[in-house]
Amino acid sequence: MAKYNETETPAINLISQGTEITGDVKSSGDIRIDGLLTGNLNTKGKVVIGQTGKVNGEVICKNSEVSGTVEGRIVVNQLLILKASSKIFGDIVTSKLSIEPGAIFSGNCKMSENNNGGAGSAKSGEAEKAAK
Repeated sequence: MAKYNETETPAINLISQGTEITGDVKSSGDIRIDGLLTGNLNTKGKVVIGQTGKVNGEVICKNSEVSGTVEGRIVVNQLLILKASSKIFGDIVTSKLSIEPGAIFSGNCKMSENNNGGAGSAKSGEAEKAAK
């Protein structure tokens, strides 16, 4: 009965417009950013970066939808969606990528069919290059 009040999905963390955070953020739940994060973000959940949201640092997550700006590497284990208003200045590592017309992306992109995550596939890709 103690588990009756527990929810299966973790709460959504929100960094509101006008809020600025400096430092690394780790979470097991979903995160929405409408403010500014200067630092790395690592979560097992979904990351949504709103139109007013900006991340200066590395983002590692399961899924992501970007409408704002990311300046740094973004590693998404499953699906990355870049909305028309998004601006990505850095490398992308993902399994699946959706880019709407109007999105700005400047960097390299590595895609892998492996669902175990971009971070692992990026390292294995580097190991393959070294082996050749």
